[in-house]
Amino acid sequence: MFGFTSRSTSRTAPPDHLIVVIAGRDVPVAVRISSRATRLTLRMSAGHGDPVLTLPRGVRLADAIDFLERHRGWLAERLARRPSAVAFVPGAVVPLRGEPHLLDHRPDRRGTVWIEPATGDAETPLLCVAGRPEHLARRVRDFLRRTAQADLAPAVSSHAARLGVRTGAIRIKDTRSRWGSCTAEGELSFSWRVILAPPHVLDYLAAHEVAHLREMNHSIRFWRLVRETCPRMDEGRRWLKLHGAALHSYGAG
Repeated sequence: MFGFTSRSTSRTAPPDHLIVVIAGRDVPVAVRISSRATRLTLRMSAGHGDPVLTLPRGVRLADAIDFLERHRGWLAERLARRPSAVAFVPGAVVPLRGEPHLLDHRPDRRGTVWIEPATGDAETPLLCVAGRPEHLARRVRDFLRRTAQADLAPAVSSHAARLGVRTGAIRIKDTRSRWGSCTAEGELSFSWRVILAPPHVLDYLAAHEVAHLREMNHSIRFWRLVRETCPRMDEGRRWLKLHGAALHSYGAG
């Protein structure tokens, strides 16, 4: 069963969402029109964003609905496999450098966020957050961004020295489609979520973006450079392939 909604005021514009009923619930599917697309495609977005249906220009709504109908089973399977959202709330378990930490709210304490190691009473390290409850999620997110910046800076510097390149500013963002990027001027950008992964994964991502300053492509030469400066490249790539999508579930809600 399908329906559609649209926020567009133009009668000729395509709907911005189609609604698919799966297991008795409405699942919104974002509709994107692309002049570069040559066929209809359906993909899951990172985290808990809506699935995305991309259409070439001129495709009829009936064809888009038929395409979704034929891929209903695929969509249902992917939605079932999607990790549950983990909001930054007291009691949530959040990985930091690959190790689980328990969020512990300390409303009577001053400061922002700090780590307390595991003890006999607390088998899991604590990520302690001071202040009012409504500021907790933002403070955790800001702490993770700062920690990502602090870990990435020396990693980038080390790989840049090995490969003989100069880097510019390091930007920390909340990207969904990629873990990192670089510009020809040497500015590097990374998702703050890399700090949730084990250190060797963050190191691989730093090496990956630095290597692009020598090779702005994914050629054999590029991968040879990454491996040269990061011996655990394959391990980092494998971890991201298996677990990377789950990192986007943190901080939702």
